[in-house]
Amino acid sequence: MKGFLKYLMVTVKGICMGAADVIPGVSGGTIAFMTGIYEDLVGSINNINTTALKLLFTGKFKQFWKHINGNFLLSLITGILISILSLAKLMQYLLNHQPIQTWAFFFGLIVASSIFILKGIKAWKVKDFVMLVFGIILGVVVCTLSPTETPDGLWFILICGAIAICAMILPGISGSFILLILGKYEYMMGTIADIVSGKGDLMDFLTVIVFIIGAAAGIIAFSKFLHWLLQHYHRETLLVMAGFIIGSLVKVWPWSDKKTVVLSQFPELAASGENIPAEVIDKYFGMVDMHIGGAVAFALIGFILVVGIEVASKIISSRRENTEK
Repeated sequence: MKGFLKYLMVTVKGICMGAADVIPGVSGGTIAFMTGIYEDLVGSINNINTTALKLLFTGKFKQFWKHINGNFLLSLITGILISILSLAKLMQYLLNHQPIQTWAFFFGLIVASSIFILKGIKAWKVKDFVMLVFGIILGVVVCTLSPTETPDGLWFILICGAIAICAMILPGISGSFILLILGKYEYMMGTIADIVSGKGDLMDFLTVIVFIIGAAAGIIAFSKFLHWLLQHYHRETLLVMAGFIIGSLVKVWPWSDKKTVVLSQFPELAASGENIPAEVIDKYFGMVDMHIGGAVAFALIGFILVVGIEVASKIISSRRENTEK
């Protein structure tokens, strides 16, 4: 029963990761960091190596499953899939109709998570500040990149999968935002939605399969590099990651996406199509209700949620240590 509850909690954390990863600018890796499963995630993926393949192809399935921490990975992936298939539409609805409050909530989440990461760094040195600033600059640069027009060929979908999946194990930026930068966010969301609704054709299934293959290759390769970094440059890696998370706040600032905010309050503008002139957006943005009070409230809720998770984690950890003694 204990094992069942343990992996049920991992599934719940996977649901939270999946919910974050369907929103550009919010990282599933950040959620993994917040919920205390980050190093388990990286370590488990890192164990998918030549030793694992030998165990698999020699029929030693039990040893293979234990080697890759299969129960953990299966529970986590199950949660992520449940979230992507069931919560993506809800999140998109909230972003389209309540964008200020939704982004404010995630802003609070990310602020709190960055504080807790930095809290673990003791005895600061000049080099530490340099690494933190480097991470912040890197986060700001990546998160302010504009989406580009890119091809729909399967070769490019493979590359997109390999790059986007890395965000799952990299706190500070989401796989969805990587897809947005690569110009494939709406394309992939539309393809998945068609398959779920039963409208998908053979090409849609092939696209998703190729994306998954790219993702598998990308996460295995990148996790090994990240695992090596955490082993040899643990402090520096944490500082850069924390900076990256702070830098990503420019993307989740509640009023950064003027067009979404305007359309949520003036839906009649959407009738004119996607290509609404920037000057029209700016004009209407000056008339929108900024919902300052609501934004502050939801940011605080997000902040308090992370604090609650952190406190609960410490209590559980303390009780476990006392039990072991």
